[in-house]
Amino acid sequence: MPNPVKAPPLFGGVNAAVLTAMQPDLSPDPDRMAAHCRWLLGNGCNGLGILGTTGEATSFGLHERKALLEALVARGVPADVLMPGTGTASLADTAELTRHARDQGCRGALLLPPFYYKGITDDGLFAYFSEVVQRVGGGIALYLYNFPQQSALPFSLGLIERLLKAFPGTVRGVKDSSGDYANMQAMVRAFAADGFEVYSGSDEFLQRILAEGGAGCITAAGNANSHWGGIVYARRTGPEADAAQAVLNATRRAATSVPLIPGLREIIARSTGDAAWRTIRPPHLPLDRDAAEKVWAGFQAAGALPLPGLRRAEAAE
Repeated sequence: MPNPVKAPPLFGGVNAAVLTAMQPDLSPDPDRMAAHCRWLLGNGCNGLGILGTTGEATSFGLHERKALLEALVARGVPADVLMPGTGTASLADTAELTRHARDQGCRGALLLPPFYYKGITDDGLFAYFSEVVQRVGGGIALYLYNFPQQSALPFSLGLIERLLKAFPGTVRGVKDSSGDYANMQAMVRAFAADGFEVYSGSDEFLQRILAEGGAGCITAAGNANSHWGGIVYARRTGPEADAAQAVLNATRRAATSVPLIPGLREIIARSTGDAAWRTIRPPHLPLDRDAAEKVWAGFQAAGALPLPGLRRAEAAE
């Protein structure tokens, strides 16, 4: 068996896929981002996925990504709750970023497959991840990032099984952003009994994946709705959990009714009164006025505004 003794999930619960705050020159803004991370941890989040898709990681260079992680840790964001995205199209860069995350004290890293080349077989992906594991040399759990809409390289059940057998305790889980609940369910049923942690990439599946035996979620909308995610994780079932899940569903729909990353930036900018949150690195662009009003109205209709404690948290920094 891949994991004879089932350990508790390292990132069990609600994990926000954190937005990367930026300076006017489009460089990362660690002070503003650290304040946001602290608010998230105080409002429903158990952990934080930084420098992933929502964090625009592929728009940043290797030095920028390493420097931002170091800056967040230096500003008091606990390294052990951070799951940095370290997967790149470069084998060498993926290994370097993952080693760096380990050396900063992170317990896990989230790895995209090598997304530039399409049509790669499971054998090719197995060889790639095997090489990454060897180059990293242990000391950090690896989480697979299944996002075929972006990477065009899904993780099959057969590939996951091979990786678990080859690297027990190292390949620890998956973030499934496919939007296919049946796929998440199949992963849980096949591997969760051996300690494999399955995280939904969408809030709408949180209650269902927890009931199935999954570990939780790692989600973009968590930047704004983590308060309700925390209720679902704590309560699981019953009227309070059901009502909180309904807010998660509604806010997720609102966030995805416009381009997701600038849409979430708009919610945080308006909620904090801090227009700097709208700063985004091309090729992404801020929302136009109509889209900004649309996403704000959607969050209002969901009953999610004002975001609990956000103004107070920002003012305290």
